[in-house]
Amino acid sequence: IAFQERIKISEEKMKFYEEMAEMYVGDDVSPDFYGWVFPKYDHVGVGTGTVVNRPAIKQYQKAIRDRAGEKIAGGKIIKVEAHPIPEHYRPRRVNGRMALVGDAAGYVTKCSGEGIYFAAKSGRMAAESIVKLMEGGKRLPTGAEIEKTYIADYDKLYGPTYTVLDILQKVFYSNNGAREAFVELCNSKYVQQVTFDSYLYKRVQGNNPLDDIKLLGETIGCLIKGYSIAKPDQAFSNPVESMKRL
Repeated sequence: IAFQERIKISEEKMKFYEEMAEMYVGDDVSPDFYGWVFPKYDHVGVGTGTVVNRPAIKQYQKAIRDRAGEKIAGGKIIKVEAHPIPEHYRPRRVNGRMALVGDAAGYVTKCSGEGIYFAAKSGRMAAESIVKLMEGGKRLPTGAEIEKTYIADYDKLYGPTYTVLDILQKVFYSNNGAREAFVELCNSKYVQQVTFDSYLYKRVQGNNPLDDIKLLGETIGCLIKGYSIAKPDQAFSNPVESMKRL
């Protein structure tokens, strides 16, 4: 589940967020995701999310407000929002002539939690495939045809992106040591560029073998350092949902 409060803060405090969006990691704000402060037109969205310990979502929300601290102090909550995070492809995305798209199909990416672009893109791809299969209204497409066109095309185009982000979430969001490593790696210009390009183009970028090898070495070094300095994760008891961890 994702939980967000829209908070109206003063114009003076909003200046900090004119060209700034904040992401917070730590088991205090989420045991398997991240917390955020994202600027809107005249307010900020402050939120967090978790799959493995949903009953504690309000505890994590308080923690993200505390972490943001003075930057949102005195703000007025103008709206509260919550929504499930469908981070896994649905087992069946086509049933007869019905095709699922967007959140219904489970197209929210792990690691980033983005879903709006993929909802719009999958809807367009499904519609275009179905229109083409209908041959100008002469016939109705079968489920098998939709599978072979829309589903196959979508998976070919974006499947690697979902796989890579799934791996990144498992590696870097699983404990505080890994989160420390993640934060340090974000200082790398190469990581920043690859992250920006991948987010912009919605497909995994970075095809420089030499830089990729260097990044692997840096990642191992950061993980070793992160595990050595991080505080232990807070224990929580939620055995049913914990089975779904990442």
